[in-house]
Amino acid sequence: MPLISRLPVWLLAVAVALGLLLAVWLRGPGTMSSPPKSSLGPGALSSPPTVAATTVPASAVLLAVGDTASCDNTDDSAVAALAASLPGAIALLGDLVYPDGSASDFANCFDPVWGPLRDRLRPAPGNHEYRTAGASGYFDYFGSQAGTPGQGWYAYTLGSWRVLVLNSNCEEVGGCGPGSAQLAWLRGQLARAPACTLAYWHHPRYSSGMHGDSDFMSDVWSLLADSNADLVLGGHDHDYERLVADGMREFVVGTGGRSLYTLGGRSDFTEARNDRSYGLLKLTLGSGTYAWQFIPVEGSSFTDAGTGECH
Repeated sequence: MPLISRLPVWLLAVAVALGLLLAVWLRGPGTMSSPPKSSLGPGALSSPPTVAATTVPASAVLLAVGDTASCDNTDDSAVAALAASLPGAIALLGDLVYPDGSASDFANCFDPVWGPLRDRLRPAPGNHEYRTAGASGYFDYFGSQAGTPGQGWYAYTLGSWRVLVLNSNCEEVGGCGPGSAQLAWLRGQLARAPACTLAYWHHPRYSSGMHGDSDFMSDVWSLLADSNADLVLGGHDHDYERLVADGMREFVVGTGGRSLYTLGGRSDFTEARNDRSYGLLKLTLGSGTYAWQFIPVEGSSFTDAGTGECH
């Protein structure tokens, strides 16, 4: 009978244990280690799961002003210099150059003042642009920045906002009411617009300035209101006015330097107004919020500021 089979059981167990310890010592440190974390079972320590970062759109700045350049005075230069000192895209709210919006007017009176900011400009045509047939001086100067020639409406995205630019010279573009190409385009844009929407054109729907309300923009206004748009901008009256109607806030900013008009009777929708200061409107467009500030040129003191939320 082999010798090992004659040994007591307890002595065999001790021999096996000593053999294992000797093998570990001969193989060196690091041999005895914890099992992989995946085998530790429930409750084991492990790395936290990776969570995708949420991107919050940064606030965007839109400067807005209309009724701007003229070779007759220098107030337009002061407004353009103010715009140059501030960041952001620039919405030009029509009547960009006087008197006729011709090619020579743009070359001699507009370009020397606003030309250095051309890449930032997002224009809308005014009635003075149409003193030149088909607003050809306007469309030739801005090219694709002004939308399709003969139409003049277009859209762009700024931060988390959708911005819709319209042509309020309705008789020149086939109307602004039911059956018009422009209203159909607007309806299509609003059907896929994000939560925050801003629109602008030249003739304000509501105004207590010299020209007053523009009833021919009522269908455009109603469609925007029914679609929960938030902000509407206009020019035409050479003053500043802030109004609220049908759940939308409207700004009239005709303070670009051409001249200033005396305000008439106060509208039922008016929140603030001024007819003594050139300057521009600064809009800070955030995610679901906006802030406004009217900034006057040097030498003027009127200001207006506040905040709001999208629908």
